[in-house]
Amino acid sequence: MASRTLTRVTKALLAPALALGATVGLASAPASAAVWNSCDQWAQTNLNGYTLYNNIWGGGAGSQCIWANSGTNWGVWANHPNTGGIKSYPNQTKAINKSITSLGSLSSSYNVSVPSSGAYNTSYDIWDTDHDYEIMLWVNKIGPVGPIGTSQGSVSLGGHSWNVFKGTNGSNEVFSFIRTSNSSSGTVNILPILKWIKDTKRWMGNETIGDVQFGYEVTSSSGGLNFTTNNLTVSSS
Repeated sequence: MASRTLTRVTKALLAPALALGATVGLASAPASAAVWNSCDQWAQTNLNGYTLYNNIWGGGAGSQCIWANSGTNWGVWANHPNTGGIKSYPNQTKAINKSITSLGSLSSSYNVSVPSSGAYNTSYDIWDTDHDYEIMLWVNKIGPVGPIGTSQGSVSLGGHSWNVFKGTNGSNEVFSFIRTSNSSSGTVNILPILKWIKDTKRWMGNETIGDVQFGYEVTSSSGGLNFTTNNLTVSSS
């Protein structure tokens, strides 16, 4: 989330300064020649209408390198210690900049390859332009990780069944939708979720949706783990 990233802005500002370990070489990227790669903490690039961020924002982080074959096919190698607390949210961002009522559609399709160990979630992170509200959609999670806030029950929306949580991180409201079972591929119809928050629950008004992000919120990946976005597209009208 700043001009260098609109990713996890609030959390990045709250996080302590990082003492990053020595970065690994770019050999951590896949064997196919990536068009872009970096091990820099705040590395970012624009490809095919998407912005990619390495985004190592949490305290006590280790090493992490990001690579991309395109704006919709990318991944990271991350080696973060098992010390608790989120270390990073490498992600792919699509700018929307439309109010909820002016959107005719907003959806995304995802296909990922993720490790069976470590502690992380694979999630959409959706922000309004003022960063008053954060809507997270977790499509899978591994290890001792959980959402902010208290349970608000379950709901089926956007083609999936979710456990819903509502809370605050001290700077903005956070609405978390945790898929009731892990998924590595699928399509999420995001607009009905936003309308449910706005119209059914009245937790927010007609906010302008700034960004739809998708990535990996990594708490630990000791020894080095690979997270691969085989394909991720966001479409709106």
